[in-house]
Amino acid sequence: MIGKLNGSCFYNLSYFYVDCAVNTWRSSCGTMPERLTEMLMDTWTPLIILWITVLPSIYMAPMNQSQVLPSGSSTGLKRLTEEQRVLNRSKRGWVWNQMFVLEEFSGPEPILVGRLHTDLDPGSSKIKYILSGDGAGTIFVINDKTGDIHAMKRLDREEKAEYTLTAQAVDRDTNQPLEPPSEFIIKVQDINDNAPEFVDGPYHATVPEMSVVGTFVTKVTATDADDPVYGNSAKLVYSILEGQPYFSIEPHTAIIKTALPNMDREAKEEYFVVIQAKDMGGHMGGLSGTTTVTITLTDVNDNPPKFAQSLYHFSVMEDVALGEPIGRVKANDLDIGENAKSSYDIIEGDGMDIFEITTDAQTQDGIIRVRKPLDFETKKSYTLKVEAANIHIDPRFISGGPFKDTATVKIVVEDADEPPVFSSPTYLLEVHENAAINSVIGQVTAHDPDVSSSPIRFSIDRHTDLERQFNINAEDGKITLATPLDRETNMWHNITIVATETRNHSQVSRVPVAIKVLDVNDNAPEFASEHEAFLCENGKPGQVIQIVSAVDKDDPKNGHYFLYSLLPEMVNNPNFTIKKNEDNTLSILAKHSGFSRQKQEVYLLPIIISDSGNPPMSSTSTLTIRVCGCSSDGIVQSCNVEAYVLPIGLSMGALIAILACIILLLVIVVLFVTLRRHKNEPLIIKDDEDVRENIIRYDDEGGGEEDTEAFDIATLQNPDGINGFLPRKDIKPDLQFMPRQGLAPVPNGVDVDEFINVRLHEADNDPTAPPYDSIQIYGYEGRGSAAGSLSSLESSTSDSDQNFDYLSEWGPRFKRLGELYSVGESDKET
Repeated sequence: MIGKLNGSCFYNLSYFYVDCAVNTWRSSCGTMPERLTEMLMDTWTPLIILWITVLPSIYMAPMNQSQVLPSGSSTGLKRLTEEQRVLNRSKRGWVWNQMFVLEEFSGPEPILVGRLHTDLDPGSSKIKYILSGDGAGTIFVINDKTGDIHAMKRLDREEKAEYTLTAQAVDRDTNQPLEPPSEFIIKVQDINDNAPEFVDGPYHATVPEMSVVGTFVTKVTATDADDPVYGNSAKLVYSILEGQPYFSIEPHTAIIKTALPNMDREAKEEYFVVIQAKDMGGHMGGLSGTTTVTITLTDVNDNPPKFAQSLYHFSVMEDVALGEPIGRVKANDLDIGENAKSSYDIIEGDGMDIFEITTDAQTQDGIIRVRKPLDFETKKSYTLKVEAANIHIDPRFISGGPFKDTATVKIVVEDADEPPVFSSPTYLLEVHENAAINSVIGQVTAHDPDVSSSPIRFSIDRHTDLERQFNINAEDGKITLATPLDRETNMWHNITIVATETRNHSQVSRVPVAIKVLDVNDNAPEFASEHEAFLCENGKPGQVIQIVSAVDKDDPKNGHYFLYSLLPEMVNNPNFTIKKNEDNTLSILAKHSGFSRQKQEVYLLPIIISDSGNPPMSSTSTLTIRVCGCSSDGIVQSCNVEAYVLPIGLSMGALIAILACIILLLVIVVLFVTLRRHKNEPLIIKDDEDVRENIIRYDDEGGGEEDTEAFDIATLQNPDGINGFLPRKDIKPDLQFMPRQGLAPVPNGVDVDEFINVRLHEADNDPTAPPYDSIQIYGYEGRGSAAGSLSSLESSTSDSDQNFDYLSEWGPRFKRLGELYSVGESDKET
């Protein structure tokens, strides 16, 4: 099967026959459209050359138009045997597995894409051509008699570039295929119907100012939806429509570069560039698209700072606070950002140690501040030279000159009404604690630094002297004592003296005054703590009984030194003596042994303590000495006289413990006797309502109702009688367990139902219980139950007296039981 158009012209561009050139088209098909002529000239010329160089080596004789390959002959050449190649001269045929149709082609009639024909068709119209695949029947329609394929719709290559279809020749009458189906492709031939587009536009780019020619700025990209392989429809060329002569663009790479040197941002910061992309290689008739590129010049440090004026004047009051700003200077820089930052310094002047200059990070101003106090009376004006310099300097432009500037600053100090000034910033005064009232402690002085020199009045800030212990002379500043002092109560007094100008009471100064109270010997020494000494009865002569120490509230310069002595009447006492130690303490010693608590239990020893002050102070303290019983090691055991009356040397505590033990034993004996007496009482008191049942139920057939050996009824009669383990005699357990230890016997008087519940709980929680079922049911409801007994033993002998209909109302579980006990009419008649 072959494919052809108008008998001689085919869209099989890959194997286009050399005779179907432009002239042949014009002679056979009529006038060729101008667009198609251009396409043929650009594209088919190399394909014609390909056909000339390849096909003659295979097909040696021309092929008439009436000669075709058999249907499905796209591989027919491959199926020729070697014998046919040698003996028979092969007919030249068309390779037709591709067809072409121009996109966007429209006309009054459907477009003829190609023709299918089989050599099995004798021209008798018995052959029927069938087309299937992509777009068959909708986009592409075949004439089943002639095999002509028409495109019924306008095609767009950008939507779908090719269609795969299958053709087959069948018998028109029987629909039997005459040859295998053949697959071919119809490709939509591209035309230049899409203009280039800048998908990412508009663009924004930056480039440093003062850049050299050819500095890269940015790159733009345009896309064309046309076929980039076929023709020049997608071959783009870039150019600048606006933005020259500042910038240029590479025609094929679309790289934008600087075209002028030394573009200054301070002169013009932003440029608006229009870029055009044109297809068809930029030739006439090509489609184009444009985009905009906004190029901003970024700043570099190519400008030095410059003061707005060369001389600045400022005035300041002499009483200005330290650190206060007195003026600002400004060095302007045409650069921006980091390149405009400057630092300020004072490089010359007579006030370099009085003033300082810092940089305001927000405004880039130089702030002049006061470092030291100003005094109009000492110096009335200052002259400074300040410098502003860039912090970040670009080495490429350092040759352009120094990136700094200087200016002169003149500062005038103005006079102010200043407060009084004390002769000293602080005062320290000393006074003895025994100083007389109204005696002068010390004096403060102050003066007015102004030229007018106003008189000064002094006073004490009473917030610092709440107890009003001091006074001050308002005229001369002498401080006197108002109340007595006590160093031992308060050693330091801190007050504040206020100096006020008489002409201007708003001018006030304050000064702190520290007053130290000096010590005098006005306190007698005494024992550091109240001591109580213990003397052993078995002590030895000369043994140290106690070491005591003394304290003195006074604070002598050379430290404390105490003298100890006994009262004159106690110097020759026969029992005790004293000894002064080197560490300023006192040792109490016994003169003899044989002290006895029975003779005397407590001794009082008065001791005189004196200090070394001038005049010396003394006091008398009494030491209590208690006679005690001690062990052989000298450890005190008892200091009470009653200990002697205890038998065999036992203390009172030991006797109390023994007595408590005896009482406890008596209580135990009484409880034991009581429990023994209660054991003899019976657990259950029989009466007429004492009715019991023993229902034994087994899952296996056994001894029946007579078999009562699974449970011993005697347990109910006497709970104390059996406390062991009774194994089942009808079933032999696999394993033998130790008998379960039951609970303690239930005391007499406890109801049997409580006893049963205890035994039931014991059986449920016993891990050694036998693995067979054993249900133990006790029919004892207790004495005096309001519900009465449910046992059938006490039921009436006449069934007619009982009505068991209520059992059916209790649910399905009791329905059967109700039927058994109910008496029907038939039963009565019987």
